[in-house]
Amino acid sequence: MVLAVSFDMRKSVRVVAVVLAAVAGSTLITACQNDPDIDITKLTAETDPPEVLYNQGLANLNAGKTTEAGRKFDAIDRQHPFSEYARKALVMNAFVAYRNGQYQDAINSTNRYLNLYPQSEDAAYAQYIQGLAYTKQIPSVTQDQKPAQRAIDAMQVVVDKYPDSEYVDDAQSKIRFARDQLAGKEMQVGRYYLERKEYLAAISRFRVVVEQYPNTNQVEEALARLVEGYFAMGVTAEAQTAAAVLGHNYPDSQWYADSYKLLQSGGLEPRETGTSWIARAGKKLIGA
Repeated sequence: MVLAVSFDMRKSVRVVAVVLAAVAGSTLITACQNDPDIDITKLTAETDPPEVLYNQGLANLNAGKTTEAGRKFDAIDRQHPFSEYARKALVMNAFVAYRNGQYQDAINSTNRYLNLYPQSEDAAYAQYIQGLAYTKQIPSVTQDQKPAQRAIDAMQVVVDKYPDSEYVDDAQSKIRFARDQLAGKEMQVGRYYLERKEYLAAISRFRVVVEQYPNTNQVEEALARLVEGYFAMGVTAEAQTAAAVLGHNYPDSQWYADSYKLLQSGGLEPRETGTSWIARAGKKLIGA
């Protein structure tokens, strides 16, 4: 009698378990149906061969369905982690994250890829995506410019480590843009000090631009601001040298015309002093 009761109880437990499993499955399907970005006809796609998943990911990407493309590439990484397609899927996932504006995710994926496959054929592309992700995060010059320096560092790796890659030209372009941002930040701070008549602090910022960012669009104004700052302090030799370097490199510039006029107001004219740091730095400028 005891055995019969025990058997019935075990049977009841099994029945309850089956019912609960069915309810759970029904809930999962309902949840999937309520998610507009899930194709419930492809819920078993994770078991597909990696090449099938990869091609599906590319097809979704070309169709603009980046979220679904990311799911396909993620499925390869989970289900076929040691396949060649897992390597390809990882770099494509970085691109998908970048395309979706998820820049830190893109950076994390590229770091993982470069750690796992540093000598692979797509390493240059992964490094380039990383540089793009940093570039997209560069704010206006009124804000902190750490992303600009990170973009420079990442893109410089593309230039130095993969000099024959198709990404070098654009990497160099992004480096110039980021350097111009860094120089622009220095100019912004320098102007602030100049307006407050804190000339030494202002001059130190303009000097950074001339010495560290000579091939940027900010140098022309930086030289003119140096003329202004040194002239206000009465350091006429440096003011004259800054104006001479400005005139040599940008003779048709309005900044030069204004600097020349400022010097004339004090009975001076542009004249280069060979011992000045400005004269030495001037040899590295764009127009030198």
